[in-house]
Amino acid sequence: MPAHRTIGRLSLYRRLLHALLKSGNETVHSHQLASLADVTAAQVRRDLMVVGRSGTPRRGYNVRDLIDGIGAVLDAPMTQGAALVGAGNLGRALLTFFRGRRPKLSITAAFDVEPAKIGQVIYGCRCYPVEELERIVAEKGIRVGIVTVPASEAQHIADALVRAGVKGIVNFAPVPLHVPAGVYVEHVDVTMSLEKVAFFARQNGLATGPPAEQT
Repeated sequence: MPAHRTIGRLSLYRRLLHALLKSGNETVHSHQLASLADVTAAQVRRDLMVVGRSGTPRRGYNVRDLIDGIGAVLDAPMTQGAALVGAGNLGRALLTFFRGRRPKLSITAAFDVEPAKIGQVIYGCRCYPVEELERIVAEKGIRVGIVTVPASEAQHIADALVRAGVKGIVNFAPVPLHVPAGVYVEHVDVTMSLEKVAFFARQNGLATGPPAEQT
């Protein structure tokens, strides 16, 4: 199984490749993709070997072929649903952002505690009461959870998601989650990221920031 950093880079490559294709580029060389992704050309070549694709010195890689190859690794064979817990401002923004963006990965159920939101269809996704989370998630066979609730509720929600069968959680709450072995958690701390960027921006420009990771 590819390492999680490799998976992250493959996702980035796919986004960049879609942009290249949209701008009319049918082929790309490893050094070009490396420059866009801020990694080395050698790293790009190693990552693309994971998806079974290789280029040629003269023509490089076929962009469409790379997109298909990366999709074969990243995407589930069938449509994969995710559950969003917390339909506040951030949750609604995520529903808007992901609607129709990935045909094989979508948010198929939302949960909240506010009566005004329960039963509503928010950007194409029905919102259920949090009390029904375990039942709905289990019935729909959802294995991915997105947590956008306050820190005080995050662990409780994570526990409920795990009991319902979720095996991967994206956590936007500003608190670490404790989950059993076999459950993957990706922590997204927007405040920490902003503080890091602000710190390096206060130095002598962004060029003084830390070098990009190559592994």
